[in-house]
Amino acid sequence: MIENTVTRYYHNFLQVVRSYYQLTKPRIIPLLLITTAASMSIASEGKLNPILMLVTLAGGTFAAASAQTFNCVYDRDIDYEMERTRHRPLPSGRVQPTHALIFAIALACISFTLLTVFVNLLSALLAMSGILFYVGVYTHLLKRHTSLNIVIGGAAGAIPMLVGWAAVTGTLSWTAWLLFAIVFLWTPPHFWALALMISEDYAKVGVPMLPVVTDNITAARQIWVYTLMLVPATFLLIDPLQRMGVIYGCIAFIMGAILIKKAWTLLQDSENKQSARSLFLYSILYMMLLCAAMVVDSLPITHDFTQIMMRLVK
Repeated sequence: MIENTVTRYYHNFLQVVRSYYQLTKPRIIPLLLITTAASMSIASEGKLNPILMLVTLAGGTFAAASAQTFNCVYDRDIDYEMERTRHRPLPSGRVQPTHALIFAIALACISFTLLTVFVNLLSALLAMSGILFYVGVYTHLLKRHTSLNIVIGGAAGAIPMLVGWAAVTGTLSWTAWLLFAIVFLWTPPHFWALALMISEDYAKVGVPMLPVVTDNITAARQIWVYTLMLVPATFLLIDPLQRMGVIYGCIAFIMGAILIKKAWTLLQDSENKQSARSLFLYSILYMMLLCAAMVVDSLPITHDFTQIMMRLVK
């Protein structure tokens, strides 16, 4: 009997841990950490201190988890109404709002302490600004009130680029702001593609995502416009900033061409949810591989290889 009681408590404990873990929306966080690592790699010119990277990524993880938990607390009413979010910890009643709020505050405090003590104050302040912007500006002011919600709110997802740069240099340069702009421009095509897939859910709860307040063709046109701004922006790292080289340029060109093709395909048939899904999924891969290209291109061995190849060509 004692063994059964211990087993029951153990399973209950695991359920509680799982519920709090789900509050942080863990599937979103890895991409934020990848952008942070890419920014740090460029800032350090590939000579990144592994301890600094681990601490910065840990601080970023806690900050992102805090922001997502705050978001879950605020949006628990509409999460209950939408089928795809109804089983989240708060709308399902597995976690109480007050407990989730305390959890979110604790995560933010841990993030700020880690970054302030072991990295620098600027990176900590930027991480906190990301939480405040995501919760205060996007979730509270924009999400339920304007179709520009994801355009302006996209700045929150771009802040990890600034955090990574500040962690290495203690400052923010033109390159850091360009990295911020790349993620900022990437966000509308990425998120509007998702919105096209689940526009009925957003309409049901009155969230004015672009496909809800206009129509699919208008949303597809905006995706097309932002894609055409995003892809050329990625090449500014090569010229005029001269922070990236040939390897990054080749990957950015190939991945960008595929992204443009997928956006064009959606523009031709904006009612096709499969096209929207394809663009949405590819946009995630696009950002991951673009960041991976930044990391590889910034490595000293890559610079040496490029120099050797250029001499052979000459």
